[in-house]
Amino acid sequence: MDDYPRTIANFIREFSNFIQNLPNIRLQIYFSFFTIVLRNIFFNHLQMATLISDTAPWKDLKAHVAEIDKTHLRDLMTDAERCKSMMLEFDGIFLDYSRQRTIVDTMSKLFTLAEAAHLKEKINSMFNGEHINSTENRSVLHVALRASKDTVINSDGKNVVPDVWQVLDKIREFSDKVRNGSWVGATGKALTNVIAIGIGGSFLGPLFVHTALQTDPEASKSAGGRQLRFLANVDPVDVARNISGFDPETTLVVVVSKTFTTAETMLNARTLREWISSALGPQAVSKHMVAVSTNLKLVEKFGIDPNNAFAFWDWVGGRYSVCSAVGVLPLSLQYGFSVVEKFLKGARSIDQHFQSTPFEDNIPVLLGLLSIWNVSFLGYPARAILPYTQALEKLAPHIQQVSMESNGKGVSIDGVRLPFEAGEIDFGEPGTNGQHSFYQLIHQGRVIPCDFIGIVKSQQPVYLRDEVVNNHDELMSNFFAQPDALAYGKTPEQLQSENVASHLIPHKTFSGNRPSLSLLLPSLDAYRTGQLLAIYEHRIAVEGFVWGINSFDQWGVELGKSLASQVRKQLHASRKKGESVEGFNFSTTKLLTRYLEASADVPSEPTTLLPKI
Repeated sequence: MDDYPRTIANFIREFSNFIQNLPNIRLQIYFSFFTIVLRNIFFNHLQMATLISDTAPWKDLKAHVAEIDKTHLRDLMTDAERCKSMMLEFDGIFLDYSRQRTIVDTMSKLFTLAEAAHLKEKINSMFNGEHINSTENRSVLHVALRASKDTVINSDGKNVVPDVWQVLDKIREFSDKVRNGSWVGATGKALTNVIAIGIGGSFLGPLFVHTALQTDPEASKSAGGRQLRFLANVDPVDVARNISGFDPETTLVVVVSKTFTTAETMLNARTLREWISSALGPQAVSKHMVAVSTNLKLVEKFGIDPNNAFAFWDWVGGRYSVCSAVGVLPLSLQYGFSVVEKFLKGARSIDQHFQSTPFEDNIPVLLGLLSIWNVSFLGYPARAILPYTQALEKLAPHIQQVSMESNGKGVSIDGVRLPFEAGEIDFGEPGTNGQHSFYQLIHQGRVIPCDFIGIVKSQQPVYLRDEVVNNHDELMSNFFAQPDALAYGKTPEQLQSENVASHLIPHKTFSGNRPSLSLLLPSLDAYRTGQLLAIYEHRIAVEGFVWGINSFDQWGVELGKSLASQVRKQLHASRKKGESVEGFNFSTTKLLTRYLEASADVPSEPTTLLPKI
């Protein structure tokens, strides 16, 4: 019975594919109508679908919470055997989740839940290229982006890995030419600066990797004085900051848009095209702009040579695209393809670990199941990502998108309203900066499970004579101390024994029993950065698979964009024709009118004006 909804849904999807390939349009229309009727019948019977929350393992975990509520981490941490069972190592990465509010029996129950959710089958379905993104009828194959050349990963009956490597080889060749000076700008100067234009996953993922590699000795040496910037926000201030100090003669612009129609990206692309054209002439565009897109017609119409367009595929979601040309091209231009290839190999190592390792020793699976335990059973809706290295300052913003866009859903993959909370609120900041920002709340306010990420060897070690410890040891002292502070807390009795004034004891009491986990990496280079990325990607997939949601669509972002198009039309009509604001509610009408009146000095027929910093 558990497989009934999925079986019917798969049948409807396959039948829809069959219809699309029919040669006769009348047959397509007839069978499309039949499919609609069939789909309606199916959705009328959705209550027959078994949500994961209806299963015995879910109910068992719900009941198990009462047992856990009787424990405290300061007591659980005295059980050495328990702690030992909650530590594991893979390829130099050490995971310690003993400070989670779990006992051995909890983990056993979570593994049973994973079995009830058919987690292993769903993981295999993803790697096998099945259309697990059912609402968009697509495979989910970001793992193919970092697969070795001899790997076979099929989508719709075709091995996609050769196509991936065709693009990677093209990036290698092009980036080498730019870096060695055989590809130059319109005036013959070397292109030493790159601006990558993209938004969402086309920005946050590559920025995370770039920031992680900037201070890695191998990567920074390979960069050799080159500069890479990312233009995402349509705010002209972001444009100004990106072109500040750059010369169009030595700048290459990478425009990242799958369809070449993304509103913010294309406006920014037209802005930088004007920046280049006004300085070097329109003919310079083809030498100073390249594209990551599949819409070659619009690429050429824009003025970019289609030969300088780098493809990616509809089975690559934007937030999972950093290992495609979206990230690999700008990162290879900055650091060289050989460095970026190590990043891909790191991600691949976790892909293989995730697919083949038993759940008890599987890092992404364990992290995903623990997140489900914290969110859906213990009622902790947020997660703090706390890397103790400044090089990972952009990890949390990227994972914030991957997680919240993937799992911020209110219905199951079959369209049934969820009777439980799914998804996490992700945020974070590198230690020790975060300690002086929001740690007050996580120690004495709301309970927020924390991911502590530490690095054994600093990218840039500093040693000073006569200091008690070196700079990195000072940083790592906090990495080791904070999880214990959250777990153990400090009792009123301890404070009394320290002769703390009685009126201050309530303020200085720490309840403890606040869960965290620790990931300790041996170093942070391109390979380890790839591993860290893949750990979080697969962790998020595990959560979605068990919750029974579609982690690979993002319909929630569409409504706001649709409404913005109406506002855009109104602004155009008001600016160009002086029309009054109409068709909006009272509040929006008032705000729009105020905005237009206060910016009345904006010319209705402006001449081109670019930022000047």
